Amino acid sequence: MPPAVANTMNALLKRCYSTLPGAAAAARTASTPLAVRLRRSRKLPTPAGESDALPSGLTPTEFARYQRALAKGELLRPDGTEPTEGEWLEKLNSRRSRLRGTRQVVTPSGTTETRVVGEKVYLPNIIFRLVPNFTPPGKPYNPYEATFRIPQSVTKTDVRAYLAAVYGVQTTYIRTDNYVAPLRRAWNAAWVRGKSYRTYKRAVVGLVEPFYYPMMVEDMSTEDREARERFLEQEYHVKSREDLVKGLLLRITKKNSPGWAWRGDLTTRRGTILKKIAEQRALREQFIQVTKERVQETRER
Repeated sequence: MPPAVANTMNALLKRCYSTLPGAAAAARTASTPLAVRLRRSRKLPTPAGESDALPSGLTPTEFARYQRALAKGELLRPDGTEPTEGEWLEKLNSRRSRLRGTRQVVTPSGTTETRVVGEKVYLPNIIFRLVPNFTPPGKPYNPYEATFRIPQSVTKTDVRAYLAAVYGVQTTYIRTDNYVAPLRRAWNAAWVRGKSYRTYKRAVVGLVEPFYYPMMVEDMSTEDREARERFLEQEYHVKSREDLVKGLLLRITKKNSPGWAWRGDLTTRRGTILKKIAEQRALREQFIQVTKERVQETRER
């Protein structure tokens, strides 16, 4: 990687941290692990929807680290001065936003260049599934966060590198948690895991630029929902495909019996099915009654 490109990327990511919007800072606070939020609330309660950052931009955890480093004398400069909170935060963010997987190498000519450490991956075979953010009822959607479902082997560094290299998305923080499918009893009384798709890792990513998830069907008005259904039917023939699948399934269950024909949705409605069952039961009861009368007449003779 050319040094100019690496320096440009570092400067860009560093500027992203320094210009973190207020909504993004509030999202960072809301996405903090629950145990950390409870511990912070005991010391300094924070209203819902606001950031717990100090005026200097430091979070309570970062401010505690800064105070410990000052007490140990780790921040003392050769001239006897100490960095301010803003200077320390700028240095911390520059380290966070550095390009992972690279190092500075001195060439035989004496110049310094940036090289990629490890093997380059040109076509990653991992799937990042974008899902809507969890939004409590009555709360607005947070555009400075994005939620992904990723393989469990993917790390936070992989998420940051993947989004930056493939989509050019700059991230400010990444929270991950693992979801494991619940255990259930199998037919042989053994404990097994449930559906495999219920085992995944969730990654909540802080964004520099706002991103609004496409509107879901549940959030649309009646007119927009009907317009969407008409468009899908016109372009992709969804209803026709569903009817075709139903017809094929019924043909399989009827085993291509002669004289059978598809009669539309009436044969698949619950009321129609119950009516057919009642008619069959009535015919059976009538047949049993007629047979019983014949048997009695035969005995009387």
